Amino acid sequence: MDWLSILPPMLAIIIVFWKKEVIAALFIALLSSELLVLIQDSNQSIWLTPISTLDRVVDVAGSGGNTRILLFSILVGALLALIRDSGGVSATVQRIMQLGIAKTRQHVGGITMFTGIAVFVESNLSVLTSGILARGLYDKFNMSRARLAYVIDSTSAPICILILLNGWGAFILGLLNTYELDASPVSILWGSVWFNFYAIFTLLIVAYTIVSDKVHGPMLAEEAQCERSDPEDIVLDQGAKARFMLFPLMTMVITMLGFMWWTGNGDLTQGSGSKSVLYATFLACSVAYVLLIVYRRFSHKEVVSIAFKGMGEILPLVTIVLLSISLGASLKILGTGLFVAGLVGDYLPLFLVVPMLFIAGGIMSFTTGTSWGTFAILIPIGIPLVQTLGLPPSLVVAAILSGGVFGDHCSPISDTTAVSSIAAGCDLLTHVRTQLPYALFAGGLSVVAFTITSAIFVA
Repeated sequence: MDWLSILPPMLAIIIVFWKKEVIAALFIALLSSELLVLIQDSNQSIWLTPISTLDRVVDVAGSGGNTRILLFSILVGALLALIRDSGGVSATVQRIMQLGIAKTRQHVGGITMFTGIAVFVESNLSVLTSGILARGLYDKFNMSRARLAYVIDSTSAPICILILLNGWGAFILGLLNTYELDASPVSILWGSVWFNFYAIFTLLIVAYTIVSDKVHGPMLAEEAQCERSDPEDIVLDQGAKARFMLFPLMTMVITMLGFMWWTGNGDLTQGSGSKSVLYATFLACSVAYVLLIVYRRFSHKEVVSIAFKGMGEILPLVTIVLLSISLGASLKILGTGLFVAGLVGDYLPLFLVVPMLFIAGGIMSFTTGTSWGTFAILIPIGIPLVQTLGLPPSLVVAAILSGGVFGDHCSPISDTTAVSSIAAGCDLLTHVRTQLPYALFAGGLSVVAFTITSAIFVA
């Protein structure tokens, strides 16, 4: 039965590649895993597979930590909808533009990158904010929209996966919480930041592009051929206020750190991530609600309606979270991780495991356009390797996260790639073609870095 234990994750990967559908892939994989679990237990009938699958989901959702992650994910949808529909994003952009601090190309690039970094709470919100801000500035300084699309796209996802005080961090934390490891999930997650080579290299390359004012490859031709358009004025609703966006985000970031310190008894790395993100996001939503009511931007009924609309928009993500955690729990019982670890230990040198996880994550996320789905499938495979082979957990997690961001970052079917093109006013395929050499260069450096680092820490 050992070799059969790899069928559920393999099935998930095949369906994701074939249908580009993560939810269906995870559900079918979970169903097949539960079927194999019942086959192992001779006292159970295989006809109980659907019931066993539902029971597994219920058991996972019954965990306090998992429930908090799911609630947080739902509240993030409400928060994003409130700051978006209130006009808070547009008002913030307008306020920054009125400062008149963009005097050179380097200034324009720096402002764009800084805005993308500052709005780290969500990658799409980051690219939309920085893209809207910089469109007119890039036109004014004779810089192509392809360059703008590259800067905002290559800033948003890498910074989100490095700061991790956002939905990305909570999602990954939810996956890690299902495993018993020597270090806390929070410390492992924060430790991965220093090894997240793709994100680090990508940000460094963006900084080089801005400071040197040089572009390479297809981007160079695009700079020469791009047709300029007149700067676009932002039409701002008079009722919109920058505080509708800034105050809730500041509340979430500051209180999240405070709750991490509080739940960790004075040690941020030992704090409860699931509790902290839930408490902080709830407070941020509360601040947004109070602001919109006090300034009479919306009525109570309208605020509630917007919040529930945002929750509805985020439900597919919540479903992915729930199914991925459930699959991980089922695979643990099935022994998939132990079997894969045995294969790896027998046929692959230990120092090559980490770079192979990065490559696998990159291929998977590029083909599917989703980093979240890549994390959901690879973390349940990678963490058991940590438990059985003694690999550094933060390094393994970093390789998976780097691979997921790399593929999602340059994939033409990635939602972040599409949103970056829209925000910058650049053709999608032009953006993909001009950004790909930068992504491949950063990816190649990452393979080398993961190999060297793994050889040092694993040997």
